[in-house]
Amino acid sequence: MTSDRDIALGWLKRSGGALDGVIAKRSDLEYRPGERAMIKVKQQRTADCVVGGFRYAEKKKEVGSLLLGLYDEAGLLNHVGFTSAIPAAERSELTKLLEGLISPPGFTGNAPGGPSRWNTERTAQWQPLKPKLVVEVRYDQVTGGRFRHGTGLIRWRPDKDPKQCTFEQLAPELRPSELKQLFG
Repeated sequence: MTSDRDIALGWLKRSGGALDGVIAKRSDLEYRPGERAMIKVKQQRTADCVVGGFRYAEKKKEVGSLLLGLYDEAGLLNHVGFTSAIPAAERSELTKLLEGLISPPGFTGNAPGGPSRWNTERTAQWQPLKPKLVVEVRYDQVTGGRFRHGTGLIRWRPDKDPKQCTFEQLAPELRPSELKQLFG
């Protein structure tokens, strides 16, 4: 615990990808589950990702989410997560653009739909795309080479070559021994 803002920011900075945030609360308050008495201050991380595929929305033949990929050292495009933060007014036009880029395999490394406790029947239903489009997304944490939660779409990157979208841009994951070293 610290009341020094600079120390708390230092914890975030030194943690790399290990922490997705720190908790800010009044020091005289105990932990109150279910109450909004605390604020989680998250790191703001961004990454440029290739759109390797998409899923249609559940009830419309309109894009519901973009499937994101990053290139590894072997030059394979690996699925790392998704974003569904697409403005409703843009979905129809975006769907037409994406449908014009449908072409297998989409991902040449790890592809969507692998084993997961969250998989549903829809998980395997996705459209592969030519690796032409790049988006910048906001993410909170990477675990096991994937974004831990869904990401926020920031902007399209027509100025970025898809091959520049690599794992190297992500904050590194820390091992438990490294966490202990940082925080005691």
